[in-house]
Amino acid sequence: MSPSWERAAVLAPLVLHAGLLYSGIFAAAELRFGFAQALSVMMFLAVAMCWLEAFFVPIEALYPLLLVGAALCAPLPAFFAGRLSPDAASLAQSSEFRLHLIFGMLAYSLFTVAMLHALLIARVESRLHGTPGLGGPFAQLPPLLTLERLVFMLIGAAFAVLTVTLVIGIAYSEAFIGRALRLEHKTVFVILSWLIFGLLLVGRWRYGWRGRTALRWTLAGFVLLMLGYPGSRFVLEVLLHRA
Repeated sequence: MSPSWERAAVLAPLVLHAGLLYSGIFAAAELRFGFAQALSVMMFLAVAMCWLEAFFVPIEALYPLLLVGAALCAPLPAFFAGRLSPDAASLAQSSEFRLHLIFGMLAYSLFTVAMLHALLIARVESRLHGTPGLGGPFAQLPPLLTLERLVFMLIGAAFAVLTVTLVIGIAYSEAFIGRALRLEHKTVFVILSWLIFGLLLVGRWRYGWRGRTALRWTLAGFVLLMLGYPGSRFVLEVLLHRA
């Protein structure tokens, strides 16, 4: 399949996904944003980012894993509509909350793309140890050092966006509940993830961390991040049946 056909084949479901998100979340009469909506938005943005990135860097080898993830997450809001919070009307009118939500989903998506790139590097290194060369979509990939620099650029951008998300979250929390920070499971996991990614960036800058060390830190930070909003909302909505 030629690159132009690949881009068109990815763009068509991407546009459909955007329409479903708009009608189900942004144009809906009630604000419902649970774990299913978060995962759907996160994967939509991740696919969109990789689709744009493919114009400049040949990373089509990411598509199988990325599109499977998007295909699994896109229909989730139809099965898990999300429980309506008693404060939904007030939150929907809060500019701080809307900004917090936008920046949060952008950070989650950037970290998802960075994680996929890190897994791709690990896969390429594994194949290189077992075979003398790379075939198929792996043959078109840029050098590993270029991919590695790209991963840390993505992590740096995601870390900056997550920092802004936390700052906005503190601001809206103080305005909405009168407390700058409410220590709950979601907040604790996100802050731990923020610390891990911050340490990873320091380790890269100070000690030149790369390879498996960087992958382990990236994986740990990403798992904690996923346990943050999507994980905590899944427990509340599905297991505990609470808003």
